[in-house]
Parts: sequence; C-alpha cells; structure tokens
Amino acid sequence: MSQSSCVSEETTYFDLHTQGLGYLNRIREVTPSRGKSFLACTIAALNGPTQAPEYRYFDVIVCGAEAQQLVNRYANAVNRGQKVLMGFRLGDLWTDLFRYNRGEKAGKTGVSLKARLLFVSWVKVDGKLVYQARPKVDSEEAEAPHPADAPATAESI
Repeated sequence: MSQSSCVSEETTYFDLHTQGLGYLNRIREVTPSRGKSFLACTIAALNGPTQAPEYRYFDVIVCGAEAQQLVNRYANAVNRGQKVLMGFRLGDLWTDLFRYNRGEKAGKTGVSLKARLLFVSWVKVDGKLVYQARPKVDSEEAEAPHPADAPATAESI
C-alpha cells in the first residue's frame, strides 16, 4: 500500500521588481465598470545619464495601505504644480496597447507601461526631503546590492 501524506503545498512566485526614482503625476481614483475602484497615478521615471535623463512613463495601480497613504498625502502638492520626486519599487510590469484619438499621432497604436506601485522609499517636494521610509532590519540586509549596483537614493539626487 502507498502511504499518503497530508502536506499542504504553498504557491510560490517569481517576483520581477523595477526600482528607480521618478516624478509623481496624474493621481486619480479609477472606477472600472466591473470591480472595485482603485488609486492610480503616473510615474515619470528617470532613466539614463544624470546630466541628460530621459523619462519612462508608468501608469500604476497603487498597492498597499502605506503606498496609498503616501500618494494621497502628496496629491495636493502635485495638483499645485510642485515637483514631487520619489524613490519607488514597482511589480508585475505589463504593457497595454491603445489607439491615439487626437493630435499628430491620431489613429496610431501606442504602448503604455503598466505596473503596481508596491513601495515608496522616499519623497522630495520641490527638492526638499519630506519622507524617508524606515530601514527594514531583517534578512533583506543580507541580500542588499553592493554600493556600485545600488540605485540612486534621496541623498544622491
């Protein structure tokens, strides 16, 4: 006879995270025709040489209570036209095709980068540091990148 065991298998995932810094824009509450409403925003992420950066735009769903609280906290600053720069971590990156309706690209297909905003590490408003996440003291320290591999931080900007 075979012996059966009662082992519960836990699903594990491969995480793909994008980490960087960028400007917070277009904060909005989205109410889909089906499902629950959610907080969304656009992040204009900086990419390339610091002397002449380019921007990569991410339309993100803000996930987690802490990230939602921070985005809502600085919504008024964004609406007033202040520059809100933040360090971020995105997850579950995907693309969405759309068709331009107006302008010189009308009728052409465009691609939108989508993701989930998982974590905000720091926030600067008009160059002044107004929020810094508390460092985690756990096994993540052992997996921290070497200084040469580390992304730009609030202090280096």
